[in-house]
Amino acid sequence: MIEEVVTLKTGASAHDAVKLMNKKGIGCLVIVDNIEILGILTERDLLERVLEKCRDPRETSISDIMTRQVITGNPDMQLIEAARLMFENKVKKLPIVRGRRLVGLITVTDIARAASVDEKTIELVETLSNMHLV
Repeated sequence: MIEEVVTLKTGASAHDAVKLMNKKGIGCLVIVDNIEILGILTERDLLERVLEKCRDPRETSISDIMTRQVITGNPDMQLIEAARLMFENKVKKLPIVRGRRLVGLITVTDIARAASVDEKTIELVETLSNMHLV
């Protein structure tokens, strides 16, 4: 689990979000208000809700385009439970919360690493998860 999750507040623009995601080399941001998760913003959200609709990223608030129904896990769940939850909900990123407080993030790549699969498979998963960087 990634414990230092990159977050952003709702007042930011889509342009701000893209700059931060590019700077950190990540595919999502968790949108928070203090410690509570309000949403998640993924590359898919940006493609579908900004680029495809020809919206101006500087004028588009992330609160207008983020996914509000966030699927979350808890820090006590087993790896197989997290993987099943992600698969069933078709998500590649799973914020981990204790109560309402964000404590981490699990990605598909994290699951591949933890499952002790061979190095070639981990590299393939990382490549597929980060195709936007290629």
